[in-house]
Amino acid sequence: MNQLNQIILEGNVVNDVEIKTLPNGTSVCTVPLAVNRTYKQSDGSTLDEVSYFDVRAFENLAAACVNYCKTGRVLRVVGRLKQDRWTDSEGKKHSKVFIAAEHIEFKPMDGGN
Repeated sequence: MNQLNQIILEGNVVNDVEIKTLPNGTSVCTVPLAVNRTYKQSDGSTLDEVSYFDVRAFENLAAACVNYCKTGRVLRVVGRLKQDRWTDSEGKKHSKVFIAAEHIEFKPMDGGN
């Protein structure tokens, strides 16, 4: 039985994206997403916080991202957290967590695009 692993984010695309093809032939693109949060501190002042996430889209969704994910565009992403693990040529272990997109809603840009 699978355990729950789901995330929903809404934020702004930080840079235009490019599509790549993995060695197994799968198309993938990485969408850098900035998610803003404003909250009140205990003294009553407000603080803005920005978190940056890498969203990866595959196959048809990757192709759509190339066409519609322009810098500044607001996206709503439904996906899951995924962890890549690898060992470099010096034997050092690395890992990176990203969002594997399952659905992306492309919010209208100024001018209705």
